[in-house]
Amino acid sequence: MNEKKLMQCVAGIAGVGLTVLLPMGGAYAADKVKVGLMLPYTGTYASLGNAITNGFKQYVAEQGGKLGGREVEYFVVDDESDAAKATENANKLVKRDEVDVLVGTVHSGVALAMAKVARDTKTLTIIPNAGADELTGVLCAPNVFRSSFTNWQPAYAMGKVMAERGHKKVVTLTWKYAAGEQYVAGFKEAFEQAGGKIAKELYLPFPNVEFQPFLTEIAGLKPDAVFVFFAGGGAAKFVKDYDAAGLKNSIPLYGSGFLTDGTLEAMGGAGEGVMTTLHYADGLDTEKDKTFRTGYASAYKMQPDVYAVQGYDAAQLLGAGLAKAPAGKFDKDAVMKAMSAATVDSPRGAFSLSKANNPVQDIYLRKVEGSQNKVVGIAASKLADPARYCRMN
Repeated sequence: MNEKKLMQCVAGIAGVGLTVLLPMGGAYAADKVKVGLMLPYTGTYASLGNAITNGFKQYVAEQGGKLGGREVEYFVVDDESDAAKATENANKLVKRDEVDVLVGTVHSGVALAMAKVARDTKTLTIIPNAGADELTGVLCAPNVFRSSFTNWQPAYAMGKVMAERGHKKVVTLTWKYAAGEQYVAGFKEAFEQAGGKIAKELYLPFPNVEFQPFLTEIAGLKPDAVFVFFAGGGAAKFVKDYDAAGLKNSIPLYGSGFLTDGTLEAMGGAGEGVMTTLHYADGLDTEKDKTFRTGYASAYKMQPDVYAVQGYDAAQLLGAGLAKAPAGKFDKDAVMKAMSAATVDSPRGAFSLSKANNPVQDIYLRKVEGSQNKVVGIAASKLADPARYCRMN
């Protein structure tokens, strides 16, 4: 019942001489927070959408089914990782369902369109994966938060690592699309700052997986090492092809964490020894991570991954905002203010937010050992994305 109808009802009751006690501060509306989950539940990225959802709901369950004392009501849209449908899907949640908070998504192209709806309607939004630099860069907004990473963060960290490991001449290879180009740019920035030289930047059309001509070229160029960005099935095939070409032992392979996250089984051992950078790793050995992993495995009968962590932390971030906001009607401005100031006790390690609302976080160096991406050390401590052209900086 909305406020106007409630007051009309109260007036009618009062007219017959009954005493009416109204909840203070509109508390009748405080019971629930409406969360819209706009994630992929079918198609290539379905497992990622499910992991994010599982992680989010795990944290809510740990708080007794509430966030900041409010029950959570979910509204769900399968975005199918289809950018063409993104505006319509976001509007279903924002305008039709009138959610308080929009949580999404995985695919950066979908996220860019979703974020435009969020900015236009001023809807509080938490991005639990999509790494497009622009989302907390030139397109930043006070109501748009991220619980994951920017493409720049793990790539920049790897540029530092490879320079520190003595590599002077490196070849890069990725798909020719926005994410691949942003990863190479971030890597190149740090590597060249440290005195390294990019021998050649190689690109192939997305999602082409015919790697052989590029492997032949890499062998001919004889670089000190190779840095790549691939994910999913393409990542597994590339690492297997690189190994089969006999390059892995002579030219060390490095990549972003998504090269080996969720792909090791498909590589069948070809990934052994490959080093990557990401904001999460196996073997962090903290109490928070142990508790999280045990709880996730118990609830979902599988091990969590980085996507589950990002979903878990999206709920933590929202909970931190709601806990500091006044009771009663959902106070978006108060929630946003508290979220911006929050420190999130994440399984990845505690992180705060930059002025652009992106995590300031440790980026780990990991090494493939069997079925795990084991932590080797911290590649970059408390790394903040530069959030270039963000007006909030």
